[in-house]
Amino acid sequence: MELRDYIRILQKSWMLIVALTLVAVAAASVFSILQTPTFSATSRVFVSTQSSGSTSELVQGASFTVARVKTYSGIAVSPLVLLPVIETLRLDQTAAELAKDIAVSAPLDTAIIDIAVTDDDPRRAADIANAVSESLAVGVQEIEQRDAVTGAPTVKLTRIQVASVPSVAVAPNVPLNIALGALVGLALGVGLAVLRETLDTRIRSQRDVEQVTDLPIIGGIVFDPKAQERPLIVHADPRSPRAESFRTLRTNLQYLDVERVDRSFVVTSSIGSEGKSTTSANLAISLADAGTRVLLVDADLRKPRVADYMNIEGGVGLTDVLVGRAELEDVIQPWGRGQLFVLPAGHIPPNPSELLGSSRMAQIIEDFNNTFDVVIFDCPPLLPVTDAAILAKSVGGAILIVAAGRTQKNQLTGAIAALDKVGAPISGVVMTMLPTKGPDAYGYGHYGQYGYGHTYGDTGPAPEEAIAPAYLRRSRAKA
Repeated sequence: MELRDYIRILQKSWMLIVALTLVAVAAASVFSILQTPTFSATSRVFVSTQSSGSTSELVQGASFTVARVKTYSGIAVSPLVLLPVIETLRLDQTAAELAKDIAVSAPLDTAIIDIAVTDDDPRRAADIANAVSESLAVGVQEIEQRDAVTGAPTVKLTRIQVASVPSVAVAPNVPLNIALGALVGLALGVGLAVLRETLDTRIRSQRDVEQVTDLPIIGGIVFDPKAQERPLIVHADPRSPRAESFRTLRTNLQYLDVERVDRSFVVTSSIGSEGKSTTSANLAISLADAGTRVLLVDADLRKPRVADYMNIEGGVGLTDVLVGRAELEDVIQPWGRGQLFVLPAGHIPPNPSELLGSSRMAQIIEDFNNTFDVVIFDCPPLLPVTDAAILAKSVGGAILIVAAGRTQKNQLTGAIAALDKVGAPISGVVMTMLPTKGPDAYGYGHYGQYGYGHTYGDTGPAPEEAIAPAYLRRSRAKA
């Protein structure tokens, strides 16, 4: 993943990150409120040795006390020192329990011992700290050797700082807890966002498609929440962004497979509900608006949709021609004011794959190529059935529909493999249901080299010289 990927993840999952951060801050705040405040009081003891005052004895005594400070620090939390403190202050604790509340430290290369006591009662903390320093002085004099001549103790502990009653609690540290909670929540949110993005195998953008295949992306159709109500958006709302997406696809389609004489394409997808039928219908309408003679064939002999979308009679169609019950000129229906013709699927047969792969179907495809400039075959998805793969091999070109946020990467891989297995060429990929907002938002001109400003009106035909003039001349000569 690159830096821009992480930025895109943050843009997509910022609500999750903020929510987890707020939850962590709230948890830290509740923990700080429920925690009992504790206070700390510190007393300080100076360790010295008794000497005659000569320089050598002073030096030796100083070295001796520095070396013994660590030992005395350990004695300060021993039962020898703490038991008298418990008895004097009448504490309801054992020596081991009291030792947990006492922290003894000694600054490096000094003869000073700091005794810090934490307790939920500030006065008791000060009393314990002072009592421990007094008991430590007495205990050290008991265990250390005395002078052989005078009988006086060789080491003396003097309290140089009396512990005062603290007024401010040392715990909980509310600002620190909240800051740590925010940091933990932020890290958890970012981690979950990255993990979710890593485990998400759905295709959401052009870059996801490029990670799966090197096929060209020839168009991107923006998402329309009202697509079910108005599937023919090019006809119903020609000025909408979604209609402009189909016109951009129309322009790019002119440059697909330029070496192939026949301009027939199978439109299919990996799974169902990816928008292949609406894409086929709107693409056919936009091509007809540009002055192209177009035939839209509903080759989905299992769940035909074209007749319903185009609002035409679909009782008789392709299947009736294939079995010899009807002729092409009787079932092909003109649509609209342009040069668009529609061939519905007809009756649903029990053997769609065999019909689409028959020699009669091959002869019909040849007749279509001789009569029309562009032929669009709307076919079933590739993974559930083999109809589209069989027909794509005969037609010579397949346009693969990929729905953003719905199609899985392994499904796209499987669809490409299904076409490669039968030797069917893939002309390109069209992404549908692209979001219009957010980090994966689709913009005009993102797919292909032409954008919004290169269309030729809303519904009217384009100048013939501007869109594939050589192709139109070839089509006219062939007709």
